[in-house]
Amino acid sequence: MSFTDKFEPDEYYLTPEGYIVFTEKYHLKRGYCCQSNCRHCPWKNKKQKTKPT
Repeated sequence: MSFTDKFEPDEYYLTPEGYIVFTEKYHLKRGYCCQSNCRHCPWKNKKQKTKPT
């Protein structure tokens, strides 16, 4: 069993360098932000808007 077998095909993709990148669909399914600055984080813009100035 491969690591990617745990996910639906539309929940991630592989970069040319071989990294796994999770899609917004996966992040929404997971249900929270992991604070890892993910490329497709659906909460990223919300966090930026709520930062204190």
